[in-house]
Amino acid sequence: MPQITANNLQIEYEALGAESAPAILLIMGLGAQLARWNIELCEALVDRGYRVIRFDNRDCGLSSKLDQAGVPDVGRALRTGTPLVAPYTLEDMAADCIGLLDALGIAKAHVVGASMGGAIAQIVAALYPQRTLSLTSIMSTSSHPDLPPPTPAAAQALMAPLPPTRDKEALIEDAIRRQLAVASPEFPSCPQRLRNLFTEEHERGFYPRGVTRQLAAFLASGDRRALLATITAPTLVLHGADDPLIPIACGYDVAAHIPGAEMRVIEGMAHDFPVALTDVFADAIASVAQAAAA
Repeated sequence: MPQITANNLQIEYEALGAESAPAILLIMGLGAQLARWNIELCEALVDRGYRVIRFDNRDCGLSSKLDQAGVPDVGRALRTGTPLVAPYTLEDMAADCIGLLDALGIAKAHVVGASMGGAIAQIVAALYPQRTLSLTSIMSTSSHPDLPPPTPAAAQALMAPLPPTRDKEALIEDAIRRQLAVASPEFPSCPQRLRNLFTEEHERGFYPRGVTRQLAAFLASGDRRALLATITAPTLVLHGADDPLIPIACGYDVAAHIPGAEMRVIEGMAHDFPVALTDVFADAIASVAQAAAA
């Protein structure tokens, strides 16, 4: 996969489909590498007539690492309520997305984001309306403080420290346990496929300091309701009915604050992308993209 300079960073990306086709930019969530947008979904979108771009966010995978920024003490900030100073912001990560489009010569794109990536996608749509054809916000939130928190098990999966034994196998097992804590109950993942995914991620770019910096950016981002109200692109909000990490009320809140947004609930889905739902996801993303083109 190639790298390209975007927003003064090296961004690892993959583009699928014809260069002449309308572009879909896929923005992944916290600490998640580009392969979390599974190839079946990417190919399904290509089959529907789109050019699909997936990439590693800053501080993740094979993209630039910001070691010079230090590591914020997220745990202390959460325990004590002291202000969290993030080394960079979600707005900076949104600017990375625009830099990637610039570097690829793409004037406008359909913007799709999942979880933290959904928050970044919201910011792209709000701050760069001239670059945004449509917005699909998946399993994300407005970050309003009154919204319900994760379940205790999901919060533990997100915030638990790494295992004391940090050899490769222990870390892969830990990643699988965390994923299963938020996985879709009605659409279980193939155990071998899940192991292959996390083995590949570990070998490709295990980098927990980057996850901490990304988490700090997300937690420090604050309430986006006012920003959501400025979005003019056709918008679809997708959310799993059984999401334990970002409860469905958060998705409804996003849809309620974006003018004209459509809310679509997927029964049996939690906080992942089951392969069994590939056509459901692809059809939903394509539907709002087609509405924007009409």
